[in-house]
This record gives sequence, C-alpha cells and structure tokens, in this order.
Amino acid sequence: MAEAPWEPRCACMAQAIASTDVRPSFRPSFFFWMTVVMAFFIFSGFGLTYWIPMALGSLAPLPPVVHLHGLLFFGWIVLLVTQSALINLRNVPLHRSLGTVGIGIGTGVLLVGTLITLLSVRASAASPSPDNNNLTYLSVTAIVSFAVLFVLAIRNVRKPDNHKRLILFATINLLPPGVNRLYMVSLGLTQLPLLATYLTLDALAIAILIHDWRTIGKLSAASLIGAAFVFVPQLLQPLIVDSAAFASLSTMLAELAHYR
Repeated sequence: MAEAPWEPRCACMAQAIASTDVRPSFRPSFFFWMTVVMAFFIFSGFGLTYWIPMALGSLAPLPPVVHLHGLLFFGWIVLLVTQSALINLRNVPLHRSLGTVGIGIGTGVLLVGTLITLLSVRASAASPSPDNNNLTYLSVTAIVSFAVLFVLAIRNVRKPDNHKRLILFATINLLPPGVNRLYMVSLGLTQLPLLATYLTLDALAIAILIHDWRTIGKLSAASLIGAAFVFVPQLLQPLIVDSAAFASLSTMLAELAHYR
C-alpha cells in the first residue's frame, strides 16, 4: 500500500512537538545535598535564636549591622542552594548570571562578617567568660578561611569541578555559629559545644573527600586545599587559643571596633 502523502509530514510534526516538550529533569547531585545540609544547620540554628524570637516579638534589640549581617548570610546560603539546583537542572546560563550576584553577596559576607567579629571580640573583652577565647578563635579562623577559599573559588570559576568544591569548603567554615546555636538551644547547653561543632565540620569535609575518592579515584587538589582550612585550625586551636600571642591579638582586634 502506498504511503499517504500526509504521513511523513505528521511524523515530522510529532517529532518536533516531542522535542519541544522535553523539560529538564531535576536530579539532585551529591553537591546539591551538601548545600541542603549546610542550609539546615544555618536555618535551624539561627531559626531558634533569631527568626522565631523575631516572629514572636521576643528578640532583644540588635544593632542594624547585625540584621545586615543576617540578611547577607542567609542570602549566601539561599543562593548556594539555588546555584546548585540550577546546575542539576542544567540551567548553566542562569547559574553564571547569578554568579555575579554571588560575588557581591560573598564580598558582603566577608566585609560585614569581619565587622561582626570585631564587635564580638570587643563585647567579649567587656564581659569575660570561659567561652570567649574559643568564640574569638572560631570567628577569626572562619573569616580568614572563607576569604582565602572564596577568592580561590572566583579564580577557578572556569574550572567548575574546582569551583564548586572550593565554594562548599568556604561555606563549611561559615557554619559554626549556626551549628553552635542548634546544639546549645536544642540540647539546653550553657557552654560552647566546641568538640561537637568541630566534628560536624569534619563530617562534612570528610564526606566531600570520600565523594572525590569514589567518583574520580583520587582526592582533588581543590578538596585537599579546602579540607586543610577545616582541619588545620582545629589542630592548632589547643596551641593557640590560650597563648599570650592570641590574647594580644584579641586585644588589638577589640580596639579596632568603634561601632555605636
């Protein structure tokens, strides 16, 4: 039987319709789930001590810079999850467009985070407590580690495998405030859970290293650099935190803060 003249045209039209109906499927990757875990620690920890009290009207008055810090910090975490989701959706153009926003927010996190650290050190000097040195050490190492890894991530923006690992490790170093708050409030602790916080950061860093080993058969240079900024400060902490040199540094930092 001869083929009807309209059949080839119909077949072509059907293929065209099928091709235009293809939608990107969302397949969450390891890196996406890592950003979700980080977001959990930040939003749960600060939810218990910032968002919920604010919603209930019980949040103590805070300087505007603290709210600005919170806005930038939460913005960074939301953007981190969004950027990872866009890669999973294979929407690379939008991911790259938002990258410029990420550089701006990350720079804001660094600058305002430095100011918050100085203010915290000054407040600690005015009200001594057993946790002061550890809090100062956590804050200083977090800012320094984030700054270095953030800059390296920007320099590696054209190397996606390095870029995403450096961004993850940079963010790991920002997690202690959220982790501390989550453990202290949920467990009713009165002292800084330093060991638990460090173990949490270690678990996230080790997860990335294991993922490297299982997927590419080695530990990538970017992951090794990032992990060093997680592990080395912990190893040095007992040697530095109670030293005279660190006390002098804390005094110097406290004298730099004059915010009113």
